[in-house]
Amino acid sequence: MSTAYLDGLKMLARRELSEAQIRERLARKEHDADAIDAAIARLRDERAIDDARVAEAIARTETSIRRRGKLRVRLQIERAGIAKAIAKQAVDAVFDTIDDDALIEASLKKRLRGRDTIADDREYQRLYRYLAGQGFESERILKLLTARRRR
Repeated sequence: MSTAYLDGLKMLARRELSEAQIRERLARKEHDADAIDAAIARLRDERAIDDARVAEAIARTETSIRRRGKLRVRLQIERAGIAKAIAKQAVDAVFDTIDDDALIEASLKKRLRGRDTIADDREYQRLYRYLAGQGFESERILKLLTARRRR
């Protein structure tokens, strides 16, 4: 067994990682390119590396724990070195099981810390920037914030 393969297994034992993340980390450990390619091929054959599985795991974590919107979730998956097509599939699959309105509502509620209304224009703009940064679509943000402002 090669040391690159063993190092890759150890990395995957701690958490799900994409193929690109494993490649990068093995290169940082100064394994040569041929050993990295062989280790990646073996890990892929054994299904230890599966970018689709990693993408779904990231999407579930980003939505359920961090309460982020589609755009931000997709960006996080792509940052892990996963192809755009796989990222889109994972985001679509996870968001099919989620109520988008409840997700943005939960994100706003966390930010307002128990209050129901938005105090003024500055807070409105700050909340808009926050929710946009969390990856929610602007139409959905405006609809929610406007409703909260009227109350």
